Amino acid sequence: MFHRQGPTLFELARQALSSVEHGYDLLAPKFEYTPFRTPDPVLRTSMEQVGPPGSIDRALDLCCGTGAAMRFLRPLCRQEVVGVDLSRGMLDEAQQRLADAPGEARITLVQGNALELSYASEFDVVTSFGAFGHILEQDEPRLVEVISRALRPGGRFVFVTAHPPSALNPGYWLAKGFNAAMRVRNALWNPPFVMYYLTFLVPRACELLEAQGFEVEVRDGLMPPPFTPFSIVIATKKASGARAPP
Repeated sequence: MFHRQGPTLFELARQALSSVEHGYDLLAPKFEYTPFRTPDPVLRTSMEQVGPPGSIDRALDLCCGTGAAMRFLRPLCRQEVVGVDLSRGMLDEAQQRLADAPGEARITLVQGNALELSYASEFDVVTSFGAFGHILEQDEPRLVEVISRALRPGGRFVFVTAHPPSALNPGYWLAKGFNAAMRVRNALWNPPFVMYYLTFLVPRACELLEAQGFEVEVRDGLMPPPFTPFSIVIATKKASGARAPP
């Protein structure tokens, strides 16, 4: 449908009628040929904000999919880069695709739910790309809490999102229409498939992160065309005992 090596319309429909985990197991072998995979220019530009090669010890990529972000994270890490995903199929693809990834840091792939991780003060950087639509709005505070717990003091959560689009933008109504259709699908069909657009946008993300004690910086205008509307958000976990500015 998107590429001659990508999934067909029938395969996408089959995925959409599955659970999130099984749906991505089905999609995994062809995921790289879909628009759902975060493009390399977005990943590369985001990782440039983290630092130079070898500048951090350990990093965690949440909802890592086929490992696209981990390929850019690994050179930055001295010790280890960890990828977590709900789908075993996606992790199997990641293992193959990361076999020749540049860098020397150990690669660890973990099957798990991003909302249920128990890491505690283990990572210098946490990233997540293209996955916030799989997190229900009521679960976003829990996600931020998990990320905060996983980071060391002074550690950073780095991700890409956008400012709320204008209602005059046709894409706004396309996204709203898709979300409405997905809610109808989930009301009528089990298991639910959680995938929504226009989630965890800049205002909401900043509000939740600051409430959890992060210092948040939004960097606009860094992405190359056609990705210029995207914002890179860098949320830094305050050191223990640090006070919020007045």
